[in-house]
Amino acid sequence: MSKLNLSLYDSRQHKAIPFVALDPLHVRLYFCGPTVYDFLHIGNLRAMLTADILVRLLRSLYPKVTYVRNITDVDDKINARAKLNNESIQSLTERTTKDFHQDMHSMYILPPDVEPRATEHIEEIQQMISQLMKNGHAYAAEGHVLFSVPSYKEYGHLSGRNPEELIAGARVEVATYKKNPGDFVLWKPSNEDEPGWDSPWGRGRPGWHIECSAMSYRYLGESFDIHGGGHDLLFPHHENECAQSLCCFPESKFANMWVHNAMLLVDGEKMSKSLGNFFTIREVLEQHHPEAIRFALLQAHYRSVLNFSQAGLKEAKQIMDRFYRALSVFEKELDQVVPLPEDFLEAMLDDLNTPKALMVMHQLADQALKGSKKAALQLKIAGQQLGLFNIAPSKWFQNTDKAQEIETLIEQRNAAKKARDFVTADRIRNVLKEQGIVLEDSPQGTIWRQI
Repeated sequence: MSKLNLSLYDSRQHKAIPFVALDPLHVRLYFCGPTVYDFLHIGNLRAMLTADILVRLLRSLYPKVTYVRNITDVDDKINARAKLNNESIQSLTERTTKDFHQDMHSMYILPPDVEPRATEHIEEIQQMISQLMKNGHAYAAEGHVLFSVPSYKEYGHLSGRNPEELIAGARVEVATYKKNPGDFVLWKPSNEDEPGWDSPWGRGRPGWHIECSAMSYRYLGESFDIHGGGHDLLFPHHENECAQSLCCFPESKFANMWVHNAMLLVDGEKMSKSLGNFFTIREVLEQHHPEAIRFALLQAHYRSVLNFSQAGLKEAKQIMDRFYRALSVFEKELDQVVPLPEDFLEAMLDDLNTPKALMVMHQLADQALKGSKKAALQLKIAGQQLGLFNIAPSKWFQNTDKAQEIETLIEQRNAAKKARDFVTADRIRNVLKEQGIVLEDSPQGTIWRQI
């Protein structure tokens, strides 16, 4: 199937359009990563998963893909949390970055090719700010450097609103040093107890928006294929990135396409600590298998609002049980490589239509359970494309710390059957059944699974 069949919804054009790589031999994309001051929540997970699914698909279509996802490790939220915790900023960011990496690994989310940190790119940030001032799009005032929104006539073209509407709908910091209320900070002064670097405008630190512009330019160039993140970043973060980068490099495209995922609700309501429905990735992983969590998130299209619930996670686990049961029929033959099923690939090429792709997987599971080895192989390759089926089917059903004890009982049962002591064999089966362990006898031996 041709690469040109891939279509993605471009937030700037408000419609799905064919994806045409700037360089067919090398696709480049940038997604906004975390600000490292605490555990990430499940809303953050949806954005990371959307990027993961897109990158996996692009890598199956193109010879080379460079995926950049940044780490924001200088930010006022970090400063405040470090002070609250009575710990150093470095200690906080190193610890929370490690936690983030662990959560991503646990969720089978592939690492980016490049993961730049803002604090390691201060020189590039300052160079971009200097260029913006030289181009007449930024000015210094009272130790700050600000981007002049009126200087860029196209401001608002990404979110589709004019500057007046954007300013009216946003929390705009009132400051005497601003020439215009909508102007935003590129550089700000730092107190002695705050992170800071020497600059032509005094000791200070970068604003949030300029960090991503500088890092995307450093690793992807003036123009690259895709920029993405959660829909909550569309304004002001991505709007401001657009303005900065296009004003710094007027002949560039910056990001050729913009991909944004919709928000996540918990039990039908927006996540909020006050409502008691705010969950970190770590907390959800303590109760649910990561593949069940992935499946639950993939059941809704990335641009649709997703309702995340305990009932949905339980249902996702049951569906994954069924998929793994379909694979277990041919477990010893699953190492054969087959192409992605055409209808599955068509669904994914249609703006990452994971609900439709999962429907194809349900059909393949039906066929595999009826004895189709081809369907089982296609089910496996399709699931792996979505980051599923990371463990052997037999291990999926043996997620217990009593595995050795169960294996011993199965050996005793097999010995009893061989001695034609069917009373003992049945008793062992019933004992295991009471523990939620189901036995399945086959010509290859006895398989057990947890229910």
